[in-house]
Amino acid sequence: MRTNTFIVVVAMLATGVALAAKREKQREPDQPELPAPTGKTIVAKDSKLELLFTRKAKIEGGLTEGPAVAPDGSIYFSDIPMGSDDGMILRFDPKTNKTKPFTKDSRKSNGLIFDAKGFLLSCEGADHGGRGIARWNVETGERTTVADRYRGMKFNAPNDICLDRHGRIYFTDPKYVGDEPRELPSRAVYRVEADGSVDIVTENVHKPNGIAISPDGKTLYLAEHDNGTDKIDADAPAPEQGAMRIYAFALDDKGTVRDRRTIVEFGEKKGCDGMCVDAKGNVYLTVRDASRPGVLVVNPDGKEVGFIPTGPADQDLAAATGLPSNVEFGIGKDSNLLYVTVDTSLYRIRLKAQGYHVQYQTP
Repeated sequence: MRTNTFIVVVAMLATGVALAAKREKQREPDQPELPAPTGKTIVAKDSKLELLFTRKAKIEGGLTEGPAVAPDGSIYFSDIPMGSDDGMILRFDPKTNKTKPFTKDSRKSNGLIFDAKGFLLSCEGADHGGRGIARWNVETGERTTVADRYRGMKFNAPNDICLDRHGRIYFTDPKYVGDEPRELPSRAVYRVEADGSVDIVTENVHKPNGIAISPDGKTLYLAEHDNGTDKIDADAPAPEQGAMRIYAFALDDKGTVRDRRTIVEFGEKKGCDGMCVDAKGNVYLTVRDASRPGVLVVNPDGKEVGFIPTGPADQDLAAATGLPSNVEFGIGKDSNLLYVTVDTSLYRIRLKAQGYHVQYQTP
């Protein structure tokens, strides 16, 4: 009798543990049902987004951003909260599939990239952030400021970043959030030279965001992402949404641009945030429109050659999920792995295409 009672008790406990585990599993973020990726030259039949990380820190609002591949193949990315909460830079290790903080005070880092010497470059934004470009030694954790002013005036909110074959830094400087007073008269694209001097690349854009340079170094791609909010004047009514486009500028060896052309026009839809390029020159655009959120892949002329959905189609904007913010390819044997920051998560997908990183090319 006691044996039977013991068996019943054990069975009940096992059932309870199983139910608790099931409930716990249900609390974990699940990848929603998504349309299949498209593009025969870009994706394979079995290409599928894989969830790697979702924010667990008790911070409010914001999003993950700016994935950057390190020389060892690990992925550093930003977790940007709203308000006075400190932002973080996190590191995903593909060898262990674990994500740990690199720094718990990123000064509101956004776009990230590693340079040819293995230093991590960071765009520090506004809203209690650093509002400049910083350089991190990932071995020691030491941080130094590369540039935070142009002609003595503080940058608005550096957003995204890329490099050219000479190691020069290009970055965008819009403003979307933050109550800090604006000092510069425009929102522009800047270039930092090897000696630390800063020049304007172009002011021929209203609110620049994602930025990338073609593999041949002759084209600068730029996202115009005017979402109509900037908090420049807290008492003024919010302006209406402006242009949502992808520009291509001819880029010469001195870092000068000319001949701006529009290669993608989003119209009334939400446009692109961050971007990257593959070895064949295709451009990967993170589109944050609720009707079709995902990574839009276009050729240098702006023609769609692939699409990787990151959220369900035809959502209501106010409650939309799966909105991507930035993209980055891996390196080495994982150069066909595309990492995507989505909402407050990090995903990856294996593609047919191979990524391109100018800083890791042999001179």
